[in-house]
Amino acid sequence: MAATALSKRKEAKSQKPPPRKKQRNEPPPRKKQKNESFPAKNPMNLISDSDDMDEMVEEHGQLHEDQQGSDSGSEMSSDGDDPLVDDFLLGSVDGNSDGEKGSDLDSDSDESDIEVKARADEEEKVREEEDALEELKLNIKEEPDEFRLPTKEELEEEANRPPDLQSLQRRIKEIVRVLSNFKSLRQEGATRKDYVEQLTMDLGSYYGYNEFLIGALAEMFPVNELMELIEAFEKPRPICLRTNTLKARRRDLAGVLLNRGVNLDPLSKWSKVGLVVYDSQVPIGATPEYMAGYYMLQSASSFLPVMALAPQEKERIVDMAAAPGGKTTYISAIMKNSGIVYANEMKESRLKSLTANLQRMGVTNTLVCNYDGRELPKALGQNTVDRVLLDAPCSGTGVISKDESVKTSKTLEDIHKCAHLQKELLLAAIDMVDANSKSGGYIVYSTCSIMIPENEAVIDYALRKRDVKLVPCGLDFGRPGFVRFRENRFHPSLEKARRFYPHVQNMDGFFVAKLKKMSNSKLTPTAPEPSATVEQGSELIDSIDINSDEGEFQRHSSKESITTERTKITITRSKESNMKKSREIGKLQNGFPEKGKHVPKYTAGFWKERKQQRLSREEIAKSREEKRQALREDKKKAEGKKRAAK
Repeated sequence: MAATALSKRKEAKSQKPPPRKKQRNEPPPRKKQKNESFPAKNPMNLISDSDDMDEMVEEHGQLHEDQQGSDSGSEMSSDGDDPLVDDFLLGSVDGNSDGEKGSDLDSDSDESDIEVKARADEEEKVREEEDALEELKLNIKEEPDEFRLPTKEELEEEANRPPDLQSLQRRIKEIVRVLSNFKSLRQEGATRKDYVEQLTMDLGSYYGYNEFLIGALAEMFPVNELMELIEAFEKPRPICLRTNTLKARRRDLAGVLLNRGVNLDPLSKWSKVGLVVYDSQVPIGATPEYMAGYYMLQSASSFLPVMALAPQEKERIVDMAAAPGGKTTYISAIMKNSGIVYANEMKESRLKSLTANLQRMGVTNTLVCNYDGRELPKALGQNTVDRVLLDAPCSGTGVISKDESVKTSKTLEDIHKCAHLQKELLLAAIDMVDANSKSGGYIVYSTCSIMIPENEAVIDYALRKRDVKLVPCGLDFGRPGFVRFRENRFHPSLEKARRFYPHVQNMDGFFVAKLKKMSNSKLTPTAPEPSATVEQGSELIDSIDINSDEGEFQRHSSKESITTERTKITITRSKESNMKKSREIGKLQNGFPEKGKHVPKYTAGFWKERKQQRLSREEIAKSREEKRQALREDKKKAEGKKRAAK
């Protein structure tokens, strides 16, 4: 029995090594948590422990083999008493074989690795999204719902780094939106002036304008229209052709050019000779038709001054600034090569292009001359021609799409210089025209500028310096001229002038005004008399004078009595009527009354009568000299009497 028990124990030991027996005061084994990995046990340690236990069991069996006998077998057969059985059962329950333990540990470790990787992937994905959001915030600063103007510190910071065009464009749109509904969208404490100043600053930075020009445009146009105008300046104007009616008809010319691969259409209803070109497969300025003089490359806005001039056959007409000849050839074509056209050009270098175009277009009634326009009345004579076209040299603020240098090169001083030259040229043009012409007596003034000092102010100056009046231009489109602008007040008839803009008519910015000469006399204002003559008991009268520089009527009051050798002006007005007149004249602005106010009209007849009542300078000097001589003689006589009395 002992041999059989020992053999069984050896078989059990060879099959499964029993677990180590629990020692006294040993803490209970920790329960295995889910997804918890344990280090694998060393199989060598397990084997050594089982060998020790076998040796102890063998010794114990040998000591008690004879004493216990068959009882030991029954004890071993019992489940609860035999410790070896307990050890065997515990070993079978607690764990499996070594291979099974390794597989369980591997499966647990694989599951834990997958879970860790999944969590790491999720964390990395979240981190990437956060980084992308932060990068987006750095590139594009989110604007709040309520737009706020930038502070001085922010503007200084922007000035120290390259301009951010996206943020500038966004801020421009926001300011335009606020100004369109200022009462409800404006920032608390901010004024309209603050928004407009910031808008002009941003527009200048974004589109490349200098401070003066963008400020002048902002004063002339509302905000929305200002944006349309600036955007229109960034796009080129359509290419236009003018048919030379001396050699071809528009229909025939259009058919020939279409066959050459030129895509074109008639310009508009207001022109019978214009064509607009969309695209061309051949150079439009080098076709056989161009070389033969069938058409002229000319902008649509250049048609307008000639149409307003409306030349007639057999007239004498002057083009004061003719090069390169587009308007001159148009005038000759309308006149059918009859009459005489004086094509003047001050710059000698531009005479070649002028003469070349005249020859190419078949013009035979034109004389080319090279004079300063201000000297033309001396060269051609005063009151000798029927019509004059003055396309005056200007700042070019209406053709920015052709010359972008205007954005930064023009200043207020340049505008004033151009305006001064234009006034002199316009007065010379008026002096050349004969007011008694049967068919003419007209002057057309035009510029490719949209600045008010070069347009309305020049015409207003001519109205006060010469006996002329504004008449309709004969153009059914275009905007009327300015009658008032800020503190300036112009003649009410300036509504008959016409303005053209690229964002409205899709042509270059242009100004056209037509004047009719009423008489050949010059309305040259005389200087105010140094003294006034008033009899005793008469009241104070205000004399009106014209300032030659600004052209404004000014009120001058004087309490001195006026003496003249020819006549004495007796004034019998009452004090009340005189004060009323003074109040009315005091409301004049730039020589013209406020709307709805009546003031006396100072016509040519008034100044003529006033002039007749005055002495010439020679007569005044002579009378003064006679008075001085009489005083000297009286003084000598008085001194002689004193000496005789002594």
